[in-house]
Amino acid sequence: MDVVEEKTRRVKYIRALERVAKAAISGLKRADFDEVAFKERVRKNMQVLDKIEPVYLDQPYTKALEAFVNGLLTHATKEQLLKSANALEKLKNQRTYKKDKHKNKFKEER
Repeated sequence: MDVVEEKTRRVKYIRALERVAKAAISGLKRADFDEVAFKERVRKNMQVLDKIEPVYLDQPYTKALEAFVNGLLTHATKEQLLKSANALEKLKNQRTYKKDKHKNKFKEER
């Protein structure tokens, strides 16, 4: 298998996972949350994911993303899903690197 093909399949799969997760998280955070409408929305978004071939994921964020999307199909409560969604977003934000450009500038001298 060509390396480019493998990377393309991986990117497509991750983007589909993120699309499903983003739709589910926005549905969970709505003020007028309706469980029946949420389940229908998740089922509709999972049809997009069913069209794409799953690939092996080895990064912590992508593994957690896949686990979250698979957990949407279980009968978890809204609070459990929100907790796992917040943990997922925390893991995603942890990946970004922030340069400590001015950390010594603001230190107090004693």
